Amino acid sequence: MIEVVAGLILDQSDRLLACKRPEGKHLGGKWEFPGGKVEPDESPEAALIRELEEELSITVELLEPLTPVVWDYGRGPIRLHPFVCRIASGTPHPHEHSEIRWCDRVELQALDWAEADVPILAEWLAR
Repeated sequence: MIEVVAGLILDQSDRLLACKRPEGKHLGGKWEFPGGKVEPDESPEAALIRELEEELSITVELLEPLTPVVWDYGRGPIRLHPFVCRIASGTPHPHEHSEIRWCDRVELQALDWAEADVPILAEWLAR
């Protein structure tokens, strides 16, 4: 099982940052919450902080965990650990994504999400 993290990054208006995977990559064109793989001997919390610095050039403050999701895209199972967070410093820049955008609840539901992110979005919207 591959351990993976995802950040539900809130702005001051409680919109979430959605990130679009580049065409030509696995799940290209799908929207996701940013994050990545947990390294050996790394906590999910530390992994998310590291990944968001690498992917978006931001430092985040973790607020709360959501329910982990187990998913298999046909490459072996992943366990996706989502965390709600806010930006502590920096402005998001899409180093790894073709597009990023701040979305309110209605806008989030209109995007074509990567399948593992769908239950995370549903949990967020049910709050």
